[in-house]
Amino acid sequence: MDTQALKESWHLVARSGDQVPLFFYSALFLMYPETRALFPVSMANQRDRLVNALGHIVSNVDRVDDLVPFLQQLGRDHRKFAVVAQHYPAVGQALLATLQHFLGDRWTPALAHDWTAAYGLVAKVMNEAAEESAATTPPWWEGEIILHELRAPGIAVIRARLNYAYAFRAGQSASIATPLRPRMWRFYSFANAPRRDNTIDLHVRVVDGGVVSTALAHGAQRGDILRIGAPVGDRLTLDANPPRDLLLIGGGTGLAPLKALVEQVAYEGQRRNVHLFVGARTSRELYDIEALSKIDVENPWLRVVPVVSNDAFYSGEHGHVGDVALKAWHGQDVFVCGSEEMVHSTVARLLDAGVPPEQIRFDEFTSAGGRAQ
Repeated sequence: MDTQALKESWHLVARSGDQVPLFFYSALFLMYPETRALFPVSMANQRDRLVNALGHIVSNVDRVDDLVPFLQQLGRDHRKFAVVAQHYPAVGQALLATLQHFLGDRWTPALAHDWTAAYGLVAKVMNEAAEESAATTPPWWEGEIILHELRAPGIAVIRARLNYAYAFRAGQSASIATPLRPRMWRFYSFANAPRRDNTIDLHVRVVDGGVVSTALAHGAQRGDILRIGAPVGDRLTLDANPPRDLLLIGGGTGLAPLKALVEQVAYEGQRRNVHLFVGARTSRELYDIEALSKIDVENPWLRVVPVVSNDAFYSGEHGHVGDVALKAWHGQDVFVCGSEEMVHSTVARLLDAGVPPEQIRFDEFTSAGGRAQ
């Protein structure tokens, strides 16, 4: 298999931008109309995900050790869409038709052979991972909303009780779907460590154009049933190494996974000192400060510092949350979570101040309102 040819051909196809996923899904639905029912009514976000996933796969096609875990997770995750083994050949045919269309004269028999072989391997790894997962876990869990509070304009805190045991780690996230927006899944971080009562907390901020976030924040209510996918991600999970002190920096609802880490430290009785810096634009957006203050008072190893950037009447810390947090850095491991802009600027500040890259863990929310995975 000529991996360089695969990369070069995908690079040429990707130049056509939004036309690529548009053609792919048109071809898929025309050739296999039954597959349309697997997707949401609006395909806008789905198109972006296709291009991003294909780009990642092709970019790593010559690094199998990096690619296989990604494909396995993709296969397990696609169970929630009701994808089964019979769907993979359909997707493969639509993909080859798309490549042929955009490459034109550059689509040679040799290139077609390589792409067919590459997709065959991708489908095999994904399908095997899905089948293995199906032997032990459902395609999704159901969670009944038992608490729904609108804490600030456009920010809601939701608690749901799941129907089956759900094993996850503090700092992880999962894709969430609501019946108010069928077949539309978005990633949200858990704002708690695992509990005996099998409940999870979600912090939801409405984002521009975010139909799922809007439905969860303003449409969902107690008694509604959410669908929760399998837990994913390890960027913000604590290592099993000897515990080190932590400096946690959260922006907006990026607080959620960091609060989960605080709960884990408390539940496990770890010997760590923890500084949690919570950033918001105004004091009204410090939506969880009451709960955080209570945890702070109850745990002498914890210090919670709220920081606002655009509120002249706030009497506490002002400025960029990363700048304020840096004053408290004394060799701790640093965890950062928030919007893309917040994370990028905070990590840059940390590196400029001399924080070793290996001591910085971060995750970000995409512009579409979900966790970057």
